[in-house]
Parts: sequence; structure tokens; C-alpha cells
Amino acid sequence: MASDFKLVLPIRPRRLRRTASLRAMVEETVLRPADFIAPLFVVEGKGKPDPIASMPGVNRFCIRDLVKECRELHRAGVPAVALFPKLDPKLKNDEGTQALNPDTLVLRAVRAVKNAVPELTVITDVALDPYTSHGHDGVLNEARDNVANDRTVGILAEMALLQAEAGVDLVAPSDMMDGRVGAIRRALDGAGYTDTGILAYSAKYNSAYYGPFRDAVGSAQAAGMKLLSKATYQMNPANRLEAIEEVLLDVAEGADMVMVKPAGLYLDIIREVRNATNRPVVAYQISGEYAQIHAAAKMGWLDLARCRHESLLAIKRAGADLILTYFAKDMARVLQG
Repeated sequence: MASDFKLVLPIRPRRLRRTASLRAMVEETVLRPADFIAPLFVVEGKGKPDPIASMPGVNRFCIRDLVKECRELHRAGVPAVALFPKLDPKLKNDEGTQALNPDTLVLRAVRAVKNAVPELTVITDVALDPYTSHGHDGVLNEARDNVANDRTVGILAEMALLQAEAGVDLVAPSDMMDGRVGAIRRALDGAGYTDTGILAYSAKYNSAYYGPFRDAVGSAQAAGMKLLSKATYQMNPANRLEAIEEVLLDVAEGADMVMVKPAGLYLDIIREVRNATNRPVVAYQISGEYAQIHAAAKMGWLDLARCRHESLLAIKRAGADLILTYFAKDMARVLQG
């Protein structure tokens, strides 16, 4: 009878799955609030938090409310925030000159956060897309058919200096220009900011999943420019070996941490990068990844809490030391119990 059938098995993996306590004892990957970095959007004024329709639960904050959010994140055990400004379109131009204003929005936000929550690590984006009228990450050449790499790098180095002066802990060049990490490191060191770290967006892919973020910072128009695509500087999603080359170049130029972006769609790249360097590896669970989980949960097709946890667990299991995620505060609170 089938009911009497017995296997003689010296090894039964299910033995260690039998109870919750046994499963916890042999769990290989564990999420902690300290694993998360919270991306935050800041706007001018004193208005209430401005919800971003394509990113449920995510808001743009005025500086006053940004400080309040940072306090809450710190209490939840999240160690770091990454700040992204949304500027008034009237302040934007082809050259992104507002990025070099010593009193620009993000620098005022940095000062306010560091003054209110000095223990919190503050990270700032080094790229021109929030500041340019065309929405690209750098200035354009005369023909307007390419981003001018070297001239852009010079501007990025000046941006990084201003951010260091404002008190940031890590500057994060997300532009994917060649040579920008080395130029920023030299500028920082030359001005005496040897303690300001660089979190390099080393393997940033030209993903179709950035749409909600571009809505959030007001740079969406760049994705559809007739003569110029972000594919001219962001990486081809088909490429794996190129990611390792980019990471090793950034490490050689002085990057303190390296990033893979997106995260969930590029778990194989996270593992490759983890195997290639001893630098801390950061992964960015991007806006589109966040939005699709929320959208499916809203339709009743997925369990939000379980999918949120599993998605982040997979990123850490792949080799990420730190994860930028819009789930940071909610997940930290859950993990704190």
C-alpha cells in the first residue's frame, strides 16, 4: 500500500524546516533596519506633504516636514537617508546652474537635517537631471546630440564640494559620466574634505522602471528626447561584464561604496559585484519596483507585506550590504516589532 511506503533517507532537509524556531536557527539571510537607506524627496515652501501618485505612500516634503520624517526614520533604526530635490521649473536651464547655487534647496535641506538629527547619515545625489531643463544628467554638447562628459564632470566636482561644505556624509554621483569619481575625490581631498565619502552609482542601468522617480523629481521629459537617450551614458541592461568594469574603475578612482541600480531585476549583477570587490555593495530598489508591488497588491493579486519582505530579502541574499528602498521606514518598524 502507498500509505505504508517508507524511504530510507539519512539526510532529510525538511527536518530543519519543521518548526518556526528551527527555521529561525538556520536562517542564512536576515534583514535589519540598519540595512536600509531611505530615499526622500524635498520641495520648496511650507506646504503639507505632497503625495506622489505613482508611488503610493511616498511624498515630497518641505524642509520642515523632511526633518520630521528623518527623525521618525532615525527612531525606527534606519541609519541613512538619500535626498533628492524637486525644483521649481523656473529655476531650471540647459546648464543646470541652480546645482551650483550655495543656497540651493538640497543644501538647505542637508543643513536642516544634520542640525536636527546629527547621528543620521545624509547622502546627496550628484547629477544634473533635477536641475536641467532637458532633464539629462549632464550638460549637452553644442550639437545637443550628446552629453558633454568632461565638462559635466567639472560641474559635478563643484556640486560635490558644495554638498560637502553643507555637511553631507556621502556624496553619490549617479550620472554615469566617465571619470567622475576620481575628479570628485580629488576635489574633495584638495579642499580638505577627506572624510566625505563617495557612494558611486557604479552599475546604473538604462532601465524602463525609473518612470515614477522621474515624475517625483520632474525630469521625466528626458526619457523621450528625439536626439538623445539616457542609453548614451547609462548601461545597457543586456550587459554583465561591463558592470564589473565600471565597478572596478570606480573603486580604483576612490569610491568608498559601489551601487547596482536597479536591484530586484539585477540580482545576478549584485552577486557579480559582491564577488568582484571588498567595498560595501549598495543596491537601489527603484521606484518602478516599488510601484509594481503596490499596484499588484492593490488589485489583490499579491500580499504586500510578504512581497515587500521577500523582495528585500532577495536583494540582500544576492550580496547587497545596504539597500535604498522606499519601504525603509515601514520595514524597519516591522523588524523592530
